[in-house]
Amino acid sequence: MNSSIPAISIVICTYNRANYIGEAMNSLYQQSLPKDQFEVIIVDNNSTDQTEAVCNAFITTHTDSHFYYLKELRQGASFARNTGAAIAIAPLLCFMDDDAVANKDYLERIISFFNSYKDAGGLGGRIIPRYIPSEPVWMSHFVSSLVGNFDYSKQITVFSPNKYPLESNMIIRKTDFDAVNGFNTALPGVQGTLRIGGEGKEFFLKLKALGRIIYYDPSVIVEHIVETQKLSPEYMYRVASGIGRGERVRTKAISDWAFIKKVIEYLYKFGGAIILAIGYLFQGSSSKMWPVIQFRIDALKGLLNH
Repeated sequence: MNSSIPAISIVICTYNRANYIGEAMNSLYQQSLPKDQFEVIIVDNNSTDQTEAVCNAFITTHTDSHFYYLKELRQGASFARNTGAAIAIAPLLCFMDDDAVANKDYLERIISFFNSYKDAGGLGGRIIPRYIPSEPVWMSHFVSSLVGNFDYSKQITVFSPNKYPLESNMIIRKTDFDAVNGFNTALPGVQGTLRIGGEGKEFFLKLKALGRIIYYDPSVIVEHIVETQKLSPEYMYRVASGIGRGERVRTKAISDWAFIKKVIEYLYKFGGAIILAIGYLFQGSSSKMWPVIQFRIDALKGLLNH
């Protein structure tokens, strides 16, 4: 590891992203922040493609920076993120996805933010989908969250009580990460074809319970690569049902009543989706109608464990 302490450690957990992990790593290598002020920890979560070769080739040819590669055999993003965080040595922990591309001033803006906002216990930034080759005509604001679109506010603000950063662009203090024991591995993320999501939500709710203030800064930006050909009904179901499945695990761990309240909330959101769909119909955007409704059906199925 580094002989001196960097200002920030970036953890990227990766799974079969050989086509994109190189660009993610390069976007960090090209940062405006001096290279001795950050380290990048790549945690391979059992990739079966050329991810390992791509990562090692990058590290071998970029010896003027601090990139590290290791494996986590327990399947799931929560396991991988915890493993990366365990060896991170900086006071700030940043989590980024393996198919994300950071703006050139990404890390510099994060450091500047925490220097200015001493009370910040966590930070989330903007995530902009980069659709390849283009955004589907059926995509809407209400469905795009499933592919990582995240634009919470046009200015720096504190997240409301039930809002939180997304895992693909989140920063916290290492001491706070340790205080809440990292991510809950009962919410592992993706395990094979099964998704049990919500690990980021549960993580930040625990932080807020400790009294930490979580901010959003729209200038802390990453792009998220989205291959539109992969956005099949099966894929969208896995993501949406994974949200519901994670909420089932999270709320049942609290109480049966918490789970019942979540079911009621999801039914309410389903009704809202129908109203939104009708609105799209009158706007002449009929292609956006069903995906909005399907999102809520799939999430409800996951919540009810179907």
